[in-house]
Amino acid sequence: MPRSAEIETLSEQSCFDGLQGFYRHESRACGGPMRFAVYQPPQALDGKAVPVVTYLAGLTCTEETFPIKAGAQRVASELGLMLVAPDTSPRGAGVSGEDDDWDFGTGAGFYLDATVAPWSRHYRMYAYVTEELCAAVAARFPADMARQGIFGHSMGGHGALTLHLKNPEVYRSVSAFAPIGAPMRCPWGEKAFAGYLGRDRDAWHRYDTTDLVRARPSHAKVLIDQGTADPFLDEQLKPDLLIEAFEEAGQPFELRMRPGYDHSYYFIQTFMEDHLRHHADVLHA
Repeated sequence: MPRSAEIETLSEQSCFDGLQGFYRHESRACGGPMRFAVYQPPQALDGKAVPVVTYLAGLTCTEETFPIKAGAQRVASELGLMLVAPDTSPRGAGVSGEDDDWDFGTGAGFYLDATVAPWSRHYRMYAYVTEELCAAVAARFPADMARQGIFGHSMGGHGALTLHLKNPEVYRSVSAFAPIGAPMRCPWGEKAFAGYLGRDRDAWHRYDTTDLVRARPSHAKVLIDQGTADPFLDEQLKPDLLIEAFEEAGQPFELRMRPGYDHSYYFIQTFMEDHLRHHADVLHA
């Protein structure tokens, strides 16, 4: 694990007898400052090393989105879970065109390591999350890094699934809200993969959950919630392709289609407790 850079505290607030904080540090992977959020439950403030669950947010979100909108701290306080939320991309990296589109560039890092210039210098969110963010959390907070889980929403759901499948020994528990299930076969994913990884589709497979799970299924049960009223369901998210791949691979999973729910954080709030208890059951076992 790489050495952690100095961490600057931006703000800290008491929350459900724990502490919600926002922080900044220099990232080698992203070539500049990165922000992240950490919720420390009361057990951590008492000096106990607690399990860590990392949340990856979706397109246009920041490190503030999850702590403010998801309603997770109350249950995390009860369960003794530390919650970590990174930003979704570098900010102000100076890459030409990074602010042109809402679904590519700033706020849309897709949790991969770009290989095509000019993106490859800064847009390396896979290395950032799996290496530098882990190192920062381990260095600064009372975190039990041997007990980690990961989850996310939409683009972040894609990220959570791929990071788990690539690192099942690190992220022992996994779940997702409305994940982009097959990014190689949807407009959001095709745009991001072509821009960050180049036009050769052979290079895309290592970041597509449906391909990864067929090659390397994990033993962890994957919990997924998906709203039936999600406007992105058929064109972008494609849970049917995810189910097909999981079943072919023998991947343990539970996908719950939720009637009437959309893609918003009202949906995420509703089922957040289920997801945190899913992670706690694994990480406290």
